[in-house]
Formats: sequence, C-alpha cells, structure tokens
Amino acid sequence: AMKAAVLIQRWYRQYVARMEVRRRCTWTIFQSIEYAGEQDQIKLQNFFTYLMDHFTPTNSKQRDLISHIFTEDEVYKQTELEKYCDHETIELPESYTGPHIDFPLTAAHAAALVEAFRHKQQLHARYVLQLLHETLKHLKLLPNINRVSTCFCEEITICGDLHGQLDDLLLIFYKNGLPSVEKPYIFNGDYVDRGKNSIEILLILFAFLLVYPNEVHLNRGNHEDYIVNLRYGFTKDVMQKYKVHGRKIHKLLQIVFSWMPLATVIDQKVLITHGGISDTTDLDIIAKVDRHKVLAFTDASNSFLTAECLKALSIRGGRTSEGNIQTTSMDSRLSLKSLSLSSTPCYSPGTRKRSPHSISRKVRRSVEEELEKCRRQVGFSTPYENGKFSLSFSESDSESFEVCESDNAEWKQIVDILWSDPMHQEGCVPNAVRGGGCYYGPDVTEKVLSRHNLQLLIRSHECKQDGYEFCHNRKVLTVFSASNYYELGSNRGAYVKLGPDLIPHLVQYQVSRTTRKLTMKQRVSRVERSALRALREQLFSHKSDLISAFKKYDKNKTGRIPLNDWATVVESVLQLGLPWRVLRSQLVQSAPEGLLQYHAWFHDLAIEQPTAEHVHQSLLETLYRNRSNLETIFRIIDSDNSGLVSFEEFCQTWKLLSSHLNMEISNEAISDLARSIDFNKDGSIDINEFLEAFRLVDKIHYTERE
Repeated sequence: AMKAAVLIQRWYRQYVARMEVRRRCTWTIFQSIEYAGEQDQIKLQNFFTYLMDHFTPTNSKQRDLISHIFTEDEVYKQTELEKYCDHETIELPESYTGPHIDFPLTAAHAAALVEAFRHKQQLHARYVLQLLHETLKHLKLLPNINRVSTCFCEEITICGDLHGQLDDLLLIFYKNGLPSVEKPYIFNGDYVDRGKNSIEILLILFAFLLVYPNEVHLNRGNHEDYIVNLRYGFTKDVMQKYKVHGRKIHKLLQIVFSWMPLATVIDQKVLITHGGISDTTDLDIIAKVDRHKVLAFTDASNSFLTAECLKALSIRGGRTSEGNIQTTSMDSRLSLKSLSLSSTPCYSPGTRKRSPHSISRKVRRSVEEELEKCRRQVGFSTPYENGKFSLSFSESDSESFEVCESDNAEWKQIVDILWSDPMHQEGCVPNAVRGGGCYYGPDVTEKVLSRHNLQLLIRSHECKQDGYEFCHNRKVLTVFSASNYYELGSNRGAYVKLGPDLIPHLVQYQVSRTTRKLTMKQRVSRVERSALRALREQLFSHKSDLISAFKKYDKNKTGRIPLNDWATVVESVLQLGLPWRVLRSQLVQSAPEGLLQYHAWFHDLAIEQPTAEHVHQSLLETLYRNRSNLETIFRIIDSDNSGLVSFEEFCQTWKLLSSHLNMEISNEAISDLARSIDFNKDGSIDINEFLEAFRLVDKIHYTERE
C-alpha cells in the first residue's frame, strides 16, 4: 500500500509539472504576441511622427491623405471641442427605451445605469454627451496626483485593468459593493480597448465619479490614448454603438482622457499609478505637469502629440507655417526603413533645456551632419540617397524648440509612470519588450519610495495569472482586474483592499462559471489551443522570411532541415523569445529522422479568403503581418467614421503602408486586392468585412467546412 501511494504521488507530481510547463509556455506565447503588437504600434506611431516632420506631399492626393492623419484642426482645437458638442440640440425619440438620467446625478441614477448595462441596454447619445461634459468639468478641478486618506472609511478598494470587460466590473461590485461614502474606490487605468463594453465601463465609472467625487478616483492608463484606441478597438466600439453622434462622443472622450489624474497617493504612504516608475520619476514634477496638453502619446517611448509643440511648429503636411522644414526630391515611397525606427525621437525628452543661441548654432550646422545624426537617432542605418532634406530655422524658431524640449522632459515623466514594468534585476533600462517606458529594478523602487517617504507601490499594466503579484521585496504590487484576458480560463482577476494599517488584502475571482467545471488538463488545453492558433498565425504571416532563412540552412537544397535549425530560424525571424524546442511537438506534426520538410510544414496552415487567386502571395502575407497597422491607418483616414473607404483611399493607404515597410507594392497588385474584397461591387470597401475576410484557420477545420 505504501509503495502504491508513493507511486501515485510521484505520478501526480509529474502530471502537475507537465501541466505547469504547458501553462507557462502558453502564457509566454500570449504575452510575447501582445508585446510584439505594442512594438508594431509604436513603430507605426514613430513613422507618423517622422512623416509629420519630414514629408512633403508630391501631389494633392498625398496631401489630402496626410491631412486626414494630422491636421491643425484635429490637433490643437480639440480642447475647444466641448463648445461644439451641444447635447441639448439632440432630441430624445419617443421610441427610446433605455435608461434615463438627470443632472445632478444621484446614487440611484448610477445604480440604474449599472442595471441597464447589465441587461445590454444602451444609453442615448444625448445623455452620453451630457455625462461626458459634466465629467470633464469635474476632472479639470482635480490635481495630477490625488491625495486620499483611510481615516474616513474602513478600507479603500483598488482595481486594475478592466479593458472593456464589463462582467468583471459587475462582479467586483457584486462581491465588494457599489461605490459609496463608506466604500471608496480607486480605478487604476486601462478601462478601454480589447473588450466589448469599454464605453459602458467608462459611463458607469464617470457616473459614480460625479455622485461621489471624494470617494471615487480614476487614474489614467496607457490605453486612455487616441492613437492606441484606434488600434485596439475602443474607437471602433464607440462608432458602432453610436453611429450618428459617435464622432462627437469619441472626440470629447479624447479630451476627457487628457484630463484624467496620473496617480493617487493613500495616506502619504502608498503610491498608485498605472505602469510604475523609473529612476528619474519625481512626483513633484509630475504634480506640476499640464497633463491636459497630452492628447495622445505618438509613441510609448517619449515622442508625443502635444498641442503646444505642434502649434509652436505650426506643422501641416510636414511643413512649418513658414515652410522652413521641408523635404525635396522625395518620392511617394519615402524610402524609409521605418520598421527599424527606434524608440528615441530626434528631439529626446530627456535632453536639457538649451538656450536660444545654442539651438540656433546647432540648427545651422551642415545639412548632411544634422540629417545623418537625426536619422541615426530614429534608427536609420544607411544614409538617405533618394532624396535630400533642407533644414533651416530662423532665430524665432529657437523658442519653439525650447518650449517643446522643456515639455518633453516633463512628458517623459508621464510615459514612465504609464508604460514601465518592474524587473527582478537591479537598475533601470529601456523597456525593449513593450518598446516604451522602462524596466525598473528593486533598487530603483527603493530609491523612489525612500525619496518620497513611501512604503508601497501599487500598479497594474501587466496581466497576471493569479490577478496579482508581489515583487521587489513586496514593495511593488501588480493588480490586474480583467479575468480571462487572453482566453477563457487564462487568468483570474483581482482587486486589493487597503485599510488604515495599509496592509493589502487581495480578492481573486473569475467571471466564467464554465471554467470551474473543467479539470486542470481541460483548462490548460483550452487556453493552449487559443495560444497556438495565434502563434500559427504569426508563423504564416512570416512565411516568405522563414522559407528564405530555412534555405540558408539547407545547403544541399533538399527541402529539409534539422529540427534544431528550425527552432533557431523561427526565433531569429519572429523574435518572440519563445521556447521553440518545447513548443516543437505542438507545431511540427511530422519530422522523419529529425528532419523537417519546411515547404510541406506550411501546408498545416490554411487561408480563408474571398478570392485568393487574385491576390499576390507576398501581398497577402504583408496584410496578415500588418493588418493592425493597416486598420489603424484606415480608421484615421475614414474621417466620417462610416467604416467605408473608397478605392482611391484604399490605394493611397497601401502606398503609405508600403513606405512604412520600405517595400515595393505595385499599383496592379493593390488594385487586384481592392477588387477582390469589394464584395458588393459598389466601389467602396467595408473596413470590418475586409479585416474579417482575411483570417487564419486550422487546416483541419478548413477542410471540414469545404
């Protein structure tokens, strides 16, 4: 009996260990793909920044295209947008059956809003705009750093990322109670994107903020950002739910986001901010920043879309108002190696404030020297040969750059607290995984907390399997409140309660009931399938690059390579930092004698598309690899938010994307692609149908449908 018990115990431990290895591999896949997507977003935004500074359109079509992306009205008149969004002019139809609210709001109105959204009802645009107006008025009165005390309540509840998952917020309220004088809440950013109910979450939180202005506190996250919202779904969510007034709502939300506080401090001892800190974080500087000037971070690593900087330079179509910054002899492709754009802009936010005379001397250096230096800073490795830049500034321009550089030094503080992540090693290094912010070690945490006489940092920003995680000698606590973030059963959500003793009490939960009925193996397998599906999609999108790399290892041109070489090639091309040798059994079905037939290997992936015969293979792969970038550009160009773009806009978008990728795409190939996805042949392309039409499916499932 003892031997049998020992044998069973050993078997069970091995089983649990195997499940844990699979679970960790799955988690690594999800996080690697997520962070790779953020890097792509940052590269695209860096490209826009460079485009804004250096691109001179060669014809009216290109000028119109760029003006859709960056125009004076869009950038520095947004702060006056609330004057034009007059909710009183919007009539409430008699057929409206959704919730009604009156101002000033009461607790009953906020609770009714929760119940209405629980039952899938929608708040009318008139009420939405009015609620946003009132919220904006309140946010403008708040400091950059809220100061909260536990002496007036038993405990304060802190919630992390929600990402549009309304069910998680409803479950928190069910378990912990609705916000009230006795039940204060702090929400730590990232309310929107990815989930299906971002706007509902915002409206609920804004309603409670107005009812309990001293008990509900909202920090800004890195996803409360115009450009990020274009990529990760919030813009689409608003436009689909409010087709008539969606543009007004979306524009007003941008302003509301820019006025959200950046951090909260409890009892002068606990700092709560979305991402974290860096070795240069200074709460005194953050407290004085004009946060509302940041309409959008054009990248996560210190290049910003600020109203002041753009207004100072009066940029329109890549020029200053005097035409002093311009490019000449530049073709429509721009010949930019934009995929290698680094995270550092030409004018670093960390640089010191220079005198007008030093700036004047600097900008008067030789054109070649200045251009080469700037190109090295934005990541261009070879000199630009196809076009020439002409840089000249007047003495009066010096003050504009002085203002911008001074502002950027402050904006770097904001980026660090919104984008940074903790690491186990000591020091502070650029966050190469996300492409923005930094990694800060336990020594940095100790230094910043000691400098401001703090004892604990609570942050969010990272999905954790248990919903929370302590690090840095328990001086940093990560709280993530969106359960099932990657896939059903992938992670728990959590929130933390702090009483007067400031000892964190954590509460975990998971929204779905079905996962409770699954065994450990079933839960791991379900999440694993989803992760592998996403990984196979990544592999297909890099098919041409992978085959080219495989051929270098296939010296005898046999069409086969060793599995070790396969793992080396896949990592060198995708650069996801995954344990490919561990994942090999899941991705490679057959390898006789340890050799992989790499051409046949891709047959395990199938493509579902409307008319594949008209689309060139390389163009199709480019679409898969960059469809998120393409959607972002589409939604910027779709100025009326109709969800439709004309053939001409579609072709111009692809040309812009090709310049971003530094690749040649013929007009014929683009036209063939446009025709193949114009389903109803009306000369317009539906963005949503276009993106849905091109997706990766398992070959087995594809065959079954055929």
